[in-house]
Amino acid sequence: MTTWSEFTAEAPRISEIFRRRHTATSNLCMLATLRSDGFPRISPVEPLIFEEKLVIVGMPGTTKFRDLARDPRFCLHTATEDTMVSDGDAKLFGLVIDDPDTALHARFAEYLYEDSGLDLRNQPFEHFFVADLTSASSVEVGDDLLRVTIWKPGEGERVVEKR
Repeated sequence: MTTWSEFTAEAPRISEIFRRRHTATSNLCMLATLRSDGFPRISPVEPLIFEEKLVIVGMPGTTKFRDLARDPRFCLHTATEDTMVSDGDAKLFGLVIDDPDTALHARFAEYLYEDSGLDLRNQPFEHFFVADLTSASSVEVGDDLLRVTIWKPGEGERVVEKR
């Protein structure tokens, strides 16, 4: 499993763009999952980085989490409203792992309460999805140059530039 800290060490450019865009949109990202009929589904989600894990949590019982419980593959894309992509964007690909560690859940619930006031303390999580990142990419546009950065575990970042 590729942890968040391993990802940031191996893909500093992509992880920096992801963090910047994630913060700029109040943690909003678009999550791509696969529906039961095999077609893609795009849903808003607010993933959080907690204890060096990228945690994909949200309202229980939603179709996006049923999708992930059935098929753990996902793509997470930073939200953007800028058609010129002047601040860049990033995509993270991977598999979710439903982490059953109730002590982790309790620490996360306490973190959420202290950070946002959302009180999930002492409530069981239906799912606690942690991302195992399998690849990522980012796009930066500027000075008549398109820069695409690509990462795979153990390979570092590779940059492709197009004019």
